[in-house]
Amino acid sequence: MLWSLMKIVAFVAAVTALTYGGTQLMEVDGGMTVDVAGQEFTLSPLEMVFGFGALVLLVWLGLKLLALLVASFKFLNGDETAISRYFDRNRERKGYEALSEGMMALASGEGHLAMAKAARAEKYLQQPQLTNLLTAQAAEMTGDREKAEETYKRLLSDPKTRFVGVRGILKQKLSEGKTDLAMELAKKAFALKPKHEETQDVLLRLQAEKADWTGARKTLGAKLKSGSLPRDVHKRRDAVLALSEARDVLDDGKTIEAREAAIQANRLSPDLIPAAIMAAQGYIAQGNARYATRVLTKAWTAQPHPDLAGAFAEIAPDETAAERVKRFAALTKSTPDHPETRMLTAELYIAAEDFPAARRALGDLADKAPTARILTLMAAIERGEGADDSVVRGWLTKALTAPRGPQWICDNCQHIHASWGPTCNNCGAFDTLSWRAPPENDVAMPMGTEMLPLIVGKGQTTAVIPAEIVDLDAAASPEDVTAQEEPK
Repeated sequence: MLWSLMKIVAFVAAVTALTYGGTQLMEVDGGMTVDVAGQEFTLSPLEMVFGFGALVLLVWLGLKLLALLVASFKFLNGDETAISRYFDRNRERKGYEALSEGMMALASGEGHLAMAKAARAEKYLQQPQLTNLLTAQAAEMTGDREKAEETYKRLLSDPKTRFVGVRGILKQKLSEGKTDLAMELAKKAFALKPKHEETQDVLLRLQAEKADWTGARKTLGAKLKSGSLPRDVHKRRDAVLALSEARDVLDDGKTIEAREAAIQANRLSPDLIPAAIMAAQGYIAQGNARYATRVLTKAWTAQPHPDLAGAFAEIAPDETAAERVKRFAALTKSTPDHPETRMLTAELYIAAEDFPAARRALGDLADKAPTARILTLMAAIERGEGADDSVVRGWLTKALTAPRGPQWICDNCQHIHASWGPTCNNCGAFDTLSWRAPPENDVAMPMGTEMLPLIVGKGQTTAVIPAEIVDLDAAASPEDVTAQEEPK
């Protein structure tokens, strides 16, 4: 409506200006005398203006007539399309002009104007491979999804525009949440253009969401071949997919296949903690403690993690607490100053009831980098050394408000996960979980048994642990409780 009003105002302004100009010319004295074949013609200023305009029009018509005569001459000399090209040239000019204006309108966010220009361009050009794409994008901008999908489907009939049509419908189905149909469309788009990076990423994400690990590994291989993925990143992500494949095989009960897949995943990426754990458990099942130790030690050197310690304990489940302290030295010697190593060592000494050694192992962590787990360990050490209940309660009170420490966090959306997974449960991003401390505002408060020390041990090891640590939710008075670990 605003555009129509502007056109009316412009028309009225132009008529007013012409009328005013004509009136002024009529009032001007003088003129021009033209002598033609001995005959004189006197023209007023207004007549001179009209005469000049008529002359320009005659010249333009003459050029057009000359071009038509040239086209007719070519036609008579055997060029059957000469006359049709003459008339089509003007249509093409109008069509490309409308197409250009439509693209400018689309870039400016004027969807309805872009739709009108696309229709005009289609009328003159008769080239749907150009105009259909503009129409579809303009329809999407205006919210006409049915029109957009109908136009994208028309693009499917032409091999040159088939990929564009499939990709357009794919994006629509993704926005609608129809992931099953989007998966099939992504596969078709990938078959048409295997090197298209966006299509590769969409297909890989959908395959990961649908747990199609075999297909995802093929797509990942295509990304490597096309050069859209660095080799080191491909190796890491292929290990993630191999690990996920092993988990699925394990769920199906095929333990041998799962063991082999986990070992393969560990070989691809030795620092991938879940892969190292599954590979080590596979070696333990084979009775190969040496290989299991090597796998876990290598992973611990890259990234110390409590789950690695738990798997390391499974290698010799019946050893005594003293034997365990000695054997774990092979795991912890590569990273003696890492906080995870120091906490693990302290827990092992607590299980062996060597509380002074546990205190020395923790060192100044409780002051410099206190977490709920460190402060709970301090409470256990104080109780083991016979400290007053008020001292133990003081450590536990600090633990309630202390940071949780490193957790599995998505690098993309910062969502915290209870356990590792190939994809983020919140944003669906692939291979974005890393073991690190969350932002301070996102730390979850540990409660109850979540604050128990690790104390990895499956033997008949006895450790003195306060009742407050076993159940912080209970309101019972603090008493010495002898907690005997049961085999897991």
